[in-house]
Amino acid sequence: MANHTLPPRARRAARRRPTRVGLIGWASAGVVAVLALVLGLGLLLGGAPSPVGQGAGEPAAGAPAVAVEPATLPESTTYTTLDGTVPDTTPDRVTDGRVAHPVRETVLRDAPEGTPFARMPVTQIGDTWLPVLEQQGDWVRVLLPSRPSSSTGWLSTADLDIKTTPFRIEVHLASRTLQLFENGTQVAQWTVGIGKPSAPTPTGRTFLLGAFSDPKQHFSPVILPLGTHSPTHDTFGGGPGTVAIHTWPTSDVFGDASSDGCIRVPADALRQLGTVPLGTLVSIDNS
Repeated sequence: MANHTLPPRARRAARRRPTRVGLIGWASAGVVAVLALVLGLGLLLGGAPSPVGQGAGEPAAGAPAVAVEPATLPESTTYTTLDGTVPDTTPDRVTDGRVAHPVRETVLRDAPEGTPFARMPVTQIGDTWLPVLEQQGDWVRVLLPSRPSSSTGWLSTADLDIKTTPFRIEVHLASRTLQLFENGTQVAQWTVGIGKPSAPTPTGRTFLLGAFSDPKQHFSPVILPLGTHSPTHDTFGGGPGTVAIHTWPTSDVFGDASSDGCIRVPADALRQLGTVPLGTLVSIDNS
C-alpha cells in the first residue's frame, strides 16, 4: 500500500535561496507524512547543494505585460486542483535539465503574457523547484505539482531563479525498473515495485517535489513525493493522493505491482536518489 500523509500545507514563507552552489539536494533520511519539513533544497535535517547556477543564479529580465495580484489566485501545490492549466502534450520528451525556483510568489498563466489561472508559492514541501519544459522570450513553461497530473503553466523569468540539474530519472512500469541518469549517462538501475492494476502508477513527465519523514510510518526512512497524483485515490492517509518514491521493509515487493501507486525502491536506491536535486525530471512510461 501507499499509506503516507504529506505534511500540512505550507503557509506563506519568506524568500529562500539555495545555500550552496552545486546540486539541489534531497533528503536522505525520513518518511512520507506530517513532520520534518526539512526538505526542499536540502538533505533532511541538513543543508544540501543547489543546482548549478546559470547567470550567477539571478532572475532574468522580463515581467508579465498585465499585472495581477497573486493573492487573488489559487495556489498551485500538491494539495490543490486547478482549472485553466495547460496539458503536457509531449510526455516522452527529455528536458535540458533546467529547473526554476520562484524567488517571490508569482503568477501562472496559460500562455506567455496569457490569462492568469494560479499562483506559484516560493515554498511548499520545501523550496519550490519545477522542471522547465520550454522557453519563449522572457517566459518559461513548467510542470506543476497540482492536479490535474501532467499540468503545465507559464511563468515570467523575472520572478525565477533558474539553475540546472545534470540528473534525470526514468521509471519503466512493464519492466519494473528505475534508472538514474547523470549528464545523459546511466549511473544506476534498480528493480522496483509499482502500483497494482486497480491503483496504477501514473505515467508521463513529473518531478521530484520534496522529501520528509513521518514518525507514524515505519516502511521508509524518507519519502520523496513527486509532482503527480494517483489516478484512483483521492488521498493517501488523509493527504492529497500524491505519488511518491520510498523504500519498503521487505524485498518481495521489488519487481511486483502491489502498491497503491507509489514507487517502492531498495534502500540503496533511496540513498542515492536522496542526492538528486529537487525539480529533477522523472519520466514514467509503460515500457
